[in-house]
Amino acid sequence: MKILAIDTATERCSVALCVGARWIERAVDTARGHAEIVLPMVEQVLEEAGVRLAELAGIAYGRGPGAFTGVRIAIGVVQGLAYGADLPTVGISNLAAVAQQVAAPGARILVCMDARMSEVYWAVFEVADDGLVHAASVESVGAPGSVTAHSITHAVGTGFAAYPELRARWTHVPVRDDLLPHARQIAMLAEPVFRAGQGEPATRAQPVYLRNQVVSVKTP
Repeated sequence: MKILAIDTATERCSVALCVGARWIERAVDTARGHAEIVLPMVEQVLEEAGVRLAELAGIAYGRGPGAFTGVRIAIGVVQGLAYGADLPTVGISNLAAVAQQVAAPGARILVCMDARMSEVYWAVFEVADDGLVHAASVESVGAPGSVTAHSITHAVGTGFAAYPELRARWTHVPVRDDLLPHARQIAMLAEPVFRAGQGEPATRAQPVYLRNQVVSVKTP
């Protein structure tokens, strides 16, 4: 199966192309400029693989939560590519994409990503028999003190670096506070959805923000 995946929801802009067991990937960590670099990265991986867009089974994308502008960039790029090539799309949680990086049999993973404004995006994931993570809680956004999780085996995400009180609450498990979403894990999580024929038309690609207010307002 040939799957293209795109993620621009955080400071990491990444593209991955899965062609059977082969992976072709590009990733750049940058605070801005995702809109300018993501399409050239897509062109590079397709050219390197010798694959035309129309040959893909579908396009997966990081649907959030993440930076408002970053998530919108991914949606816009995916809609443009998929609509023109008549390809299905699958949106994957950026929190799940982070959890997938530490997936191991029996793992129960707490993901906390820095959401700015003194908040984190967070959720708990469990690893199924197929080696892929599945949600074990709803995705939420809130103050670090609002995070609740039990029987955790791994704690990951930039929220643990931004808010030391989170790390202090889960001292008994390994913490990875440097992990960001990557397109490879998005493609991995999307593959069974495509195989089941459950991809969505490009026009139905939707972001997940969790937060209604996307900028802070300073009071006089």
